[in-house]
Amino acid sequence: MNPALVQTLVQRSLWTAVEIAAPVLLLALVVGLLVSLFQAATQIQEISLSFIPKTVALGAGLVFFGPWMLSRLVHFAGNLLAGLPQMIR
Repeated sequence: MNPALVQTLVQRSLWTAVEIAAPVLLLALVVGLLVSLFQAATQIQEISLSFIPKTVALGAGLVFFGPWMLSRLVHFAGNLLAGLPQMIR
């Protein structure tokens, strides 16, 4: 296993992790921003007001994006296992 192969493998792993996490993290960011704007406009500083909408949005995001995220992860793992004989040499 040469250093270039290891570098490529780490790069693909990190990029796959970013691809998988990005939709849910962006959804949490948007919902958090909207809740913060609402809190600033109404001056309601309730902790549960920011926690509950994010939790609901993340749950809905996982239900909506979950199959896509799983397919990306299975595709990555399949390519990794398929290339394993070349990596061992």
